[in-house]
Amino acid sequence: MQPGTKPWAVVVPVKRLAQAKTRLGLPAADRARLALAMAEDTIRACLAAAAVARVVVVTDEPDGAAMAVAAGAVVVADEPDAGLNPALRYGAEHAAGSQAAGSLGAAGIVTVASDLPALRAADLDATLRAASSYRCAVVADAAGTGTVLLAAARLADFRPAYGDRSRIAHVAAGAVDLTPGANARLRRDVDTLEDLRDAWELGVGPATQDAVESLGLL
Repeated sequence: MQPGTKPWAVVVPVKRLAQAKTRLGLPAADRARLALAMAEDTIRACLAAAAVARVVVVTDEPDGAAMAVAAGAVVVADEPDAGLNPALRYGAEHAAGSQAAGSLGAAGIVTVASDLPALRAADLDATLRAASSYRCAVVADAAGTGTVLLAAARLADFRPAYGDRSRIAHVAAGAVDLTPGANARLRRDVDTLEDLRDAWELGVGPATQDAVESLGLL
């Protein structure tokens, strides 16, 4: 983290690979490999961002946990085991507790989707600079209805409302919509092969590139 920048703790949820990315229509082993690769590129981009002090990965997936630890993230199990929003709140509480015990100071909390293979550290830094002016901010996915990033100035302001049309839900709860200024690489989540082609055109990270080429997907 660069001196003078507001510190952020990033929470990234990683689903069990057997349940991940079913809309890709690929064999289970191929889906798992691609989902893990996309998560790795996302996590490494977050870790490389200048404003990020720590990345907390919430997962019960052994392969996902091993990958995240190797990348340099902190891993916590999904102890609530009650869906995405409780998992994100649990991860945020862990990050906030780590701050109190460590040197992160008054870091903000931000959650980032795990399927952003084209994400670059500079894209995240730019959005976090904008988010630092608000109590809560949101960035929509490429479709404009979901959420790829939710940032809060403090734990009390972190109220994830993922689900159907989550962008609207977050804005209704008071989040400032930063979508118009967000880079397409940040917004390009991947649920289908068409999404993957779009991400490929934007430029995916090395783990995703290796998986796509090895599996002959595009």
